[in-house]
Amino acid sequence: MADCILIKDGLLVDTEWVRHEDILIEGNKIKRIAPSIDPESVPYDTTIISAEGKCVLPGLIDAHTHYHLVSRGTVTADSFKEGSRLASFGGVTTVIDFADDDKKSLSSSLSRRLGEMKEMEIDYALHQGVYKYRDTLREELQEMKNRGVGTIKIFTTYKDVGYLVEKKEELEKIFSICKDLGLMVAVHAEDDETIRKAGEEYRGDYKSSSHPVLRPSEAEAKAIRYVGEIAKKLSMPVYIVHLSSKKGLEEVRHLRAEGVKVTVETTPHYLFLNDSLLEREDAPLYIMTPPLRKEEDNIALQEALVNGEIEIVATDHCSFTKEQKLSESDVRKIYPGIPGTEEMLPLLHTFAISNGHLSLSQIVNLLSTKPAKAFGLYPKKGVLKEGSDADVVIFDPDESWVLSPESIHSAAGYTCYDGWTVTGKVHMTILRGRIIMGDGIYLGIPREGMFIGAKR
Repeated sequence: MADCILIKDGLLVDTEWVRHEDILIEGNKIKRIAPSIDPESVPYDTTIISAEGKCVLPGLIDAHTHYHLVSRGTVTADSFKEGSRLASFGGVTTVIDFADDDKKSLSSSLSRRLGEMKEMEIDYALHQGVYKYRDTLREELQEMKNRGVGTIKIFTTYKDVGYLVEKKEELEKIFSICKDLGLMVAVHAEDDETIRKAGEEYRGDYKSSSHPVLRPSEAEAKAIRYVGEIAKKLSMPVYIVHLSSKKGLEEVRHLRAEGVKVTVETTPHYLFLNDSLLEREDAPLYIMTPPLRKEEDNIALQEALVNGEIEIVATDHCSFTKEQKLSESDVRKIYPGIPGTEEMLPLLHTFAISNGHLSLSQIVNLLSTKPAKAFGLYPKKGVLKEGSDADVVIFDPDESWVLSPESIHSAAGYTCYDGWTVTGKVHMTILRGRIIMGDGIYLGIPREGMFIGAKR
């Protein structure tokens, strides 16, 4: 008999419904959901958990992470083990990370990243970077799809490090192949030429406060228009990662009005942090790409989130230690990226209850169901449903606590939300029927994470 868990008396919250019911887990699947399940009716050795006064959510999906990223001659602070640990404290049971393109073979690039990520202790999927068009790309992408990767990522910037596909006709070919194969195209949208010109015209210092000037929101808007026009020409969808600005949002609206299907992701830092932080003495801690914008951009993105124009919230978790971040004062050399996976749910929940415009069901959709559907993981992930993976989070919506380096678990040693009081805390995280975090104790098992292949 498989191990069983019975969760009693909780408020189950799914994207489409909220109800007081019990949930029985058998092995790695959700076996039964019912108004009341008699403990006498389940196997004698079933673990019974009381969720009275708490909410029971499907495991969250952080659809944009960079754990153990080797970049710029260093490696990010959170390893696969540390990333798994901090994720479990935030109710995240699946992350979607990235494989780089070595410009020779997507097969070897993907194999290398999959080999590395076997160290994960929670589940994971992958996006595949594509940084160069070549005659063998269709065959490479077909093999990639066969191996369970359903999304490619392209950049409209970073020419200097070789990520940019410069020729529009080659980018169109990449988009066209992806359409034929049923692959999603995700885009880091910043126009490289706009950034280059901004850099040439800039006459100030290169402190952190100059970052939004060097990478202006116009660059994001122009890049969204550029890839949107390709998607429109080919009658295919496009996915915009980490939308940061009001101008970028306005360009999304224009494209949608023209009939382009644009799926938009943003992050907590673009929703809640602004460029005033770049004036601080510890400003390098707040450097990420794209840069933080103004409060008016926060407000515009928050409104878009509430009205459904932004469908997914992820974190772009790319953490460096305080020492790594503060080792440079020239913004062009500061390691870009911040931690965020663990803080995602409490920040969104606090925002929701502060304005009353988002329900917990809508948060579940933004952080679990929608990413599962967008990236081919549904209904295995992203839902409380009989037969789905038993990824379950027990969440206290009323508990207030303070975000601080002592209360979060990133090896970065800091949080960008230090001192923020948030409402809502994860008390237990269950991955495929096994408790991996409970009452503040981490119970992850090395290499227990599974690669989840995309199915469209």
